[in-house]
Amino acid sequence: MRMILEMQKQLLPDLMEILKKRYTILHQILLSDVIGRRTLAVSLNMTERVLRAETDLLKAQGLIEIENVGMRVSESGRKLLDELEPVVKEIFGLANLEEKISTAYGLCKVVVVPGDSETSPLTKKELGRAGAKALLSVMSGNDVVAVTGGTTLAEVAEHLTPPNVSLKQSWFVPARGGLGESLEIQANTIASGMAKRVGAGYRLLHVPDLLGKEAYESLVHDPNIHDIVEMIRGARIVIHGIGDAMEMARRRKLEDSVVEELQNQGALAESYGYYFDNNGVVVHKMLTLGLRLEDIMRTDHVVGIAGGKSKAKAIHAVLKFGQEDVLVTDEAAAEEIVRELEQNPGQQVGS
Repeated sequence: MRMILEMQKQLLPDLMEILKKRYTILHQILLSDVIGRRTLAVSLNMTERVLRAETDLLKAQGLIEIENVGMRVSESGRKLLDELEPVVKEIFGLANLEEKISTAYGLCKVVVVPGDSETSPLTKKELGRAGAKALLSVMSGNDVVAVTGGTTLAEVAEHLTPPNVSLKQSWFVPARGGLGESLEIQANTIASGMAKRVGAGYRLLHVPDLLGKEAYESLVHDPNIHDIVEMIRGARIVIHGIGDAMEMARRRKLEDSVVEELQNQGALAESYGYYFDNNGVVVHKMLTLGLRLEDIMRTDHVVGIAGGKSKAKAIHAVLKFGQEDVLVTDEAAAEEIVRELEQNPGQQVGS
């Protein structure tokens, strides 16, 4: 397919540009669910006159429906977008990025969505949609899935839909405690939301994200807490976000001495309560109940989801740790990761 597309680019470059433009329009309408022409024109930096001609054509082809409230993608349009995905990845160069990152870090699968989720809410939605698809692809009918908190995982939850296989025997659990953050992005909220969307069960862990030694010792021996913690630690699948170390330290209101220690030790990333440096080495561990590194090493599938150019170093640090199986990221982060790898070949896993 790649060779055919290269020939088409040479013989019919204008055709490829038209394909890109129409795919982008159709894809943006899909992510928006329903959107007006003027709003879409602004989003795509396109004049309304040009956009009208394109959307009229898409409507004539039965790919979109135009109603009083706005435009939405038809079932035929959704099917076409799914079928076009591998072709579009080649055209946009995303398949090449996926291949390079997968090879460099020894991953089973890498999914790169177009755009930058830090600057585009629609790209963030697409990141969530791709994350939901990646999660469902590794689920069976009898799983325990441990979920972390954060805005990206909340977006994944929004895009989950019931699969063909019944998940009534599966469970979603928070990867660790998370009281203290905004309710919408707490692991408990996200785990329960995911479970409800796919028809699975869920268990919650009502403890703070960060504990003192006395509180930890007290809670760890509580029978009710112990049962859910054991369930979390036996998860078959882990789906998690990746945060910038300093940003996460500020969000968790860590003491100044701890923040200074993180800086001195070169912490770049935070995930599931651990802080990692550029080589994927753990430089700090939060005292928290839930998933531990030794548990992650025993899981069948670890799915990491993060995007945005500024997250590239953090994503690299977690990938260097070497436990990820699947990465879902965006074009901005992927390009930055590949650029760093090409400048520093020794950064690859195993180097």
